[in-house]
Amino acid sequence: MSRPIDRRSDDRIEATGVEGRRSAIVASVRQRGFVTIEALAAQFGVTVQTIRRDLNELSAEGRLERYRGGGGLPSSVENIDYADRRVTLLPEKSRIGRLAASRIPSHCSVFINIGTTPEAVARELTRHDDLSIITNNLNVAISLAETTEFRIVVAGGTVRNRDGAVLGQLTCDTLSQFRVDVAVIGISGIDGDGALLDYDYEEVRATQTILAHARKTFLVADHTKFTRRPMVQVGRLEQVDTFFTDRPPPAEIVALMERQGVTLAVADNVAEP
Repeated sequence: MSRPIDRRSDDRIEATGVEGRRSAIVASVRQRGFVTIEALAAQFGVTVQTIRRDLNELSAEGRLERYRGGGGLPSSVENIDYADRRVTLLPEKSRIGRLAASRIPSHCSVFINIGTTPEAVARELTRHDDLSIITNNLNVAISLAETTEFRIVVAGGTVRNRDGAVLGQLTCDTLSQFRVDVAVIGISGIDGDGALLDYDYEEVRATQTILAHARKTFLVADHTKFTRRPMVQVGRLEQVDTFFTDRPPPAEIVALMERQGVTLAVADNVAEP
């Protein structure tokens, strides 16, 4: 007589180790859309406290969304709160910012758009000389005004209270008046076909204006953006000169970059100064 299959036991075997379990949690959420903490604890034979820690870490990495009572698929229509993004992956963003800033020469003009990773680049520019900064990010403008003698131009428009972004038609009109040496842009997701994605249409319009008026474009984004799929397209990877990140991208993105001549710069592969 054959014994019944213990699927829970199989799951435990597959999910050996913390990363193995977390990868299996992500697979389960993708299959079902939403899974409760209790169901995951029973599935993997661990405590609800362990699952809560797993969900918090997976949410911080952008691999799923942490909801009250469980985990679900990342939203395609709403970004993580700015306050949470500011404290997520700080070492990785700092390394990205340091590497990108090292490729920007003194005595040039720089666009810097909205986002916590572009802000990390701005923090690393303070040792440069004679930069002209054009930005629609009030956090960047205030930080650099307090610590440097750079010429800083803030695009006009409507301030988004939650994160200091300046948006709207007036913003695009201001940005379009410039032709800048280097643009530093962040995005919220990268699709496997090279589409650069974000959540807010007004934010996307400003970034598209920046892309159209820069001689060279640096994309800065941490590894969590490889798994996020916001619904608004900013542009395409082939519009970027160098992509700065903290981990090697998925194979299909690497192959696409090689075909399109986009330079990959992985901060973890660079020795700290």
